[in-house]
Amino acid sequence: MTKSKHDGALKENEIVASIQTDVGCVRSSNQDCGRFIRPTDAAQRERKGVLAVVADGMGGHSGGEVASSLATEVIGRAYYSSNSTPVEALTESFDEANRQIYEASNRDEMLKGMGTTCTALAIYGNQAVVAHVGDSRLYLLRDQEIYLMTEDHSAVMEMVKQGLLSLEDARHHEDKNVILRALGTAAVVEVSTWKAPLTIHIGDQFILCSDGLYDLVEDLEIKEIVSATPDIHSSCQQLIDLAKRRGGYDNITVGILKAELAGTTQRVVRETREFEVVT
Repeated sequence: MTKSKHDGALKENEIVASIQTDVGCVRSSNQDCGRFIRPTDAAQRERKGVLAVVADGMGGHSGGEVASSLATEVIGRAYYSSNSTPVEALTESFDEANRQIYEASNRDEMLKGMGTTCTALAIYGNQAVVAHVGDSRLYLLRDQEIYLMTEDHSAVMEMVKQGLLSLEDARHHEDKNVILRALGTAAVVEVSTWKAPLTIHIGDQFILCSDGLYDLVEDLEIKEIVSATPDIHSSCQQLIDLAKRRGGYDNITVGILKAELAGTTQRVVRETREFEVVT
């Protein structure tokens, strides 16, 4: 049900977005990939909304770059071509991306063992759904509070869940980047989704990022920068710059989607690697 702008709900055309990715200060190539898709067809937007995807690839030679790029491309195409509900379509699109990456890895010895983390957020009407594999993250900034909306599929997070590590200790553990799930590393992957869609409100900001950001920038710092910066493109750039000042040991990708009142701002989508408008 669509509500008026005065009661806190929003329509799909009130989402502004910015996705940026940076190679960082150490790596010679960028194995991250980010993509935002806003269909130009009104009926398609009404049915499936907008989609943001962030992926962090891994694999020797060019494998990681191939895996992350393939994931974002396949997920975007499969999500919008599916006749299923948004959450079902996201899961199906992850399964398809996993299949294609796995098969490509087996066909080409240079790509053997490649894989990628992936987090995808779809916003349609006043609802949001997520699909997630690996340790890329989604945060929600609402009413000056930040919430982690995904759970890392990592070795240290399993230790935290078992009470063997604190969250703070996990940040600095030597195995913090050992992930337990990835797209393309096995024939079948378990995809995590929310149990129910999230109702979103005007002013909500969703932050998608790779571990190149949150390994070096704490959650409260993310909150402070995004809260204090009205322009989401500037927020993304400030977060990347801060991670780079602290060493930039990995590729860094940040995407922000913001729910705003209709007519208050122009649609903004800026990126450094991937952007797509589909019909």
